[in-house]
Amino acid sequence: MSKTTPATEPVTPHAPEASAGDQDLGAAGAQLSTAPAESLNMPALGVVGWARWFWRQLTSMRVALLLLLLVALGSIPGSLIPQSGTDATKVADFVKNNPTLGDVYEKLGLFHVYSSVWFSAVYILLFVSLIGCIIPRTWQFVGQLRGRPPGAPKRLTRLPAYTTWRTEAEPEQVREAALALLRKKRFRAHLAGDNVAAEKGYLREVGNLAFHIALIVMLTAFAWGQLFKSEGNKLVVEGDGDGFSNTLTQYDDFKSGNLFDTGDLVPFSFRLDKFTGTYETSGPTKGTPRLFQAAVTYSEGAYGKDRNTLVKVNEPLEIGDAKVYLTAHGYAPVVTVRDGKGSVVYRDAVPMLPLDSNVTSTGVVKVLDGYKNAKGVSEQLGISAFFLPTYTKGSETASTFPALNNPVLNLTPYHGDLGVDSGIPQSVYQLDKSHMKDFKDAKGQELRENLKPGQTMQLPNGAGSVTYDGTKQWANFQVVQQPASGWALAGALTAIFGLAASLFIQRRRVWVRAVRGDDGVTVVEMAGLGRSESAKLPEELGELAGVLFDQTPGAPDRDAASDEPPAPIGSAPGTGKERTEPAAGAATDAQHPAKSPVADPAPEPSTEHPTPDPQVTPSEGAETK
Repeated sequence: MSKTTPATEPVTPHAPEASAGDQDLGAAGAQLSTAPAESLNMPALGVVGWARWFWRQLTSMRVALLLLLLVALGSIPGSLIPQSGTDATKVADFVKNNPTLGDVYEKLGLFHVYSSVWFSAVYILLFVSLIGCIIPRTWQFVGQLRGRPPGAPKRLTRLPAYTTWRTEAEPEQVREAALALLRKKRFRAHLAGDNVAAEKGYLREVGNLAFHIALIVMLTAFAWGQLFKSEGNKLVVEGDGDGFSNTLTQYDDFKSGNLFDTGDLVPFSFRLDKFTGTYETSGPTKGTPRLFQAAVTYSEGAYGKDRNTLVKVNEPLEIGDAKVYLTAHGYAPVVTVRDGKGSVVYRDAVPMLPLDSNVTSTGVVKVLDGYKNAKGVSEQLGISAFFLPTYTKGSETASTFPALNNPVLNLTPYHGDLGVDSGIPQSVYQLDKSHMKDFKDAKGQELRENLKPGQTMQLPNGAGSVTYDGTKQWANFQVVQQPASGWALAGALTAIFGLAASLFIQRRRVWVRAVRGDDGVTVVEMAGLGRSESAKLPEELGELAGVLFDQTPGAPDRDAASDEPPAPIGSAPGTGKERTEPAAGAATDAQHPAKSPVADPAPEPSTEHPTPDPQVTPSEGAETK
């Protein structure tokens, strides 16, 4: 008897210590060795083979999901880290405060995420992956629509849902009735030999394809909008006759996409007629805004007709592809400045920047030209202003309510050189005091006064005066022009409905076979197969079988062992007494496509029929529930 080496011990065929059993096995024993072969002649893939492998991996579902996840992860630094395209000042401040980390971010492209090489590569690969997935599936689905549902498998008893009965109707009559019934229930049905084949639920695949196409539309619209978008802000004081015209020089700040052109700006103009703001006057929500609206007059184009409208929060003015949003509001005290001779050198509404929810505001009045002091020497005036819409004694540093209940304007004047001629840009809300001197009051202290509407502050030594003439309101408008936003919305809605269709619509097949048995009585078999998870398939098949049974009632059958009256073969399907249940061990073609009985291309008429039984069994040996 030969002795073999246990499977757990590796065998080396060329070792000098080879066992006697290995010598007995000879060449076959050498082939059975678990030792690694010295050389494996693996076929080379070549360029075409590797290209095919890469394409299959790229268009697979797992890679598409991975790329979609990378796009989402890449958007995180684009939201948390300041971007040079939206706020270059914050980027400069970040680099100044964090030089080492700033250099790392700059090399990784984190200050311009959406235009970086790595984000663009992931974005493009996601596009290619989705397109490569959609095209073959669409072509395959078109082929299914052009074709017909396949004929019935040879043994319907193996399908998950099954029922049968005998009838005196002719097989052709049963098949015609089944065909009409299934078509009435919106099945795609046709005659296939001795059976009727029907299928339903094609919208499931339509929804799946619509979902993927909608993702491509959304991604394309997002990229297009980012490349060609424009966004700017403009502060407009009510009653300002000049208003705003949609040109690049009119904006207070402006940012745009990489492919934006100034010729893409929608031509329009508007002016602020009146701003209205109301607030809660009592209770725990005191001071909370109740109504913000701006009454504007606008015109489209260079010679458009003036139109009046209201712009509210979240209710923008839409002109072409541009939307004008109301984003903020504040107060603009009207200030008049006179020199020592009483000549008006400045008169304008000065917008103030709010500091808190009660609209305590700060601002600067700059008199650049035309002012001369008491000695006739030309100077520049800079007045630091602090505005309280509702002034209350005991709370001189902050307003107690956002409305104009008791407005007070606190002024601190300076004279000298404002530094605007140096060529360095300055903010209109900041005052450079490095070359300025303050005015002194009678006590030698810095001149500072609170003014109410109509009051005047006299500058010392006949240097002039400053008058608070009243208060106007201003509103800040954001003009956004982002093309393809409508496509993005349509894509999002289509993706939602497509996903819902792919999740809730069930695709299933139904077969009805009617053949004449050996005793001359027609045997009717009905079976159903869900191509996806379909829990309602047995109930649906039972309902169809009940309707068809009413049209082709069961045939009587005499007991061969007695002369008693005939007993029914089984309870009528659909009457609540039949059993239309999944067959034991049966699997849908979605789970085991290689073993699907539906794949049988050449169904043959089956003359088998169940033995008379008081109940209609779903299949032979099937487990009942």
